[in-house]
Amino acid sequence: MNVAVLDDYQRVALSYPYWSTLPPAVKVVPFHEHIASFDELAERLEPFEVVVAMRERTPLPGELLARLPRLRLIVTTGMANASIDLAAARERGVTVCGTGASGSSTVELTWALILAVVRGIPSADATLRSGEWQAGSTPGGDLDGATLGVLGLGRLGSRVAGIGRAFGMRVVAWSQNLTAERAAEHGAELVTLPELLSTSDVLTVHLRLSDRTHGLLGAPELALLKPSAYLVNTSRGPIVDQAALIEAVSARRFAGVGLDVYDLEPLPPGHPLLTLPNTVLTPHLGYVSERTFDVFYRDIVEDVAAFHAGDPIRVISPGGRAGAG
Repeated sequence: MNVAVLDDYQRVALSYPYWSTLPPAVKVVPFHEHIASFDELAERLEPFEVVVAMRERTPLPGELLARLPRLRLIVTTGMANASIDLAAARERGVTVCGTGASGSSTVELTWALILAVVRGIPSADATLRSGEWQAGSTPGGDLDGATLGVLGLGRLGSRVAGIGRAFGMRVVAWSQNLTAERAAEHGAELVTLPELLSTSDVLTVHLRLSDRTHGLLGAPELALLKPSAYLVNTSRGPIVDQAALIEAVSARRFAGVGLDVYDLEPLPPGHPLLTLPNTVLTPHLGYVSERTFDVFYRDIVEDVAAFHAGDPIRVISPGGRAGAG
C-alpha cells in the first residue's frame, strides 16, 4: 500500500513516531511542495492507494478522483473537508476518513494576529532591527474598553469572545442563525450585521465558508468599518471580498488587517496583499501547531492501519459539513 501525504510544507510529517506502527508493506511518501497543476497532481498521485490531505490545502474534486484508479482511501485532517468531493469518492468506492482536531491553536493565532496588528508589533520589530528606537511608529491601540465584534459565535468564535472579555472588551456578535440567548451564554450581545461592522474596534471572522457567507464582507460592508477599526480573518479567505479588501486597505479606510487565509493558497509571490500597509500576514497557520499536528498524524496512522485491516474508522459520509480552522 502506497500512501501520499500532501502539502507537507514544513517537512515534519515523517518526524512523528506513529508511522512505525504500520506494516512494512505500507510505504509513506510526503509531498513537500504544493502541486497546483491538475494534470501534474493526477500523474504524481496515480500510483497511490491512499492520499492524506492536510485540511483543504489541495482540493480533491471528482475529476481528479476519476484519474486515480488505484485510490482506495482518503484521509483528511479534521472530520470535514469542503475540498473533497465525498459523493464522487463514494461512487468510486473510495473511503474517506478523518481525524480529531483541536480548535485552540486557531483561537490562539487569532489573538496573536489581533495583538500584532493593534500594537503594530511587526513594524516595531523591523524598525528596531534597523537601528531605530520607536522611530516612524505611532502609538498602538488599546483593547481594554474597546468593542470586539465576532462574526460567527460558534466553537471557535465563542472562545475568542471569552478571551476578549478577559482583556476587558465589550463583545458583540452576529451570524445568520445566532440568537440573543446563545450570544448571552458567551458573554456577547447579539447585534445586526451593520451594527457589528460599524461599532467594532476589532472585527474577527469565524464563519464557515458556504454559499451564504462567500463574499459576505464586500465593499459596502467594509465601508461601514470605523477608520480606527481592525479586521482579522482566520476562517476562510473568500468570506471577505479580496478585491474590496485590497482597495479599502490601500486607501487606509480602516486601521489595519490581520490575515491567515486567502482566496488563493499558497499566496503567490507579487500578490497585492504582500505590499499593503498596516497588514500582518501569516501563511494559514491556524491549525499548524505541535499539539494539533500530533493529533492529526496519530489519527492518520490509525485510519490507515484500520483500513489496511479491513475495518475503517472515523469514516466521513457525503453530506458532512465542512469545517473552518
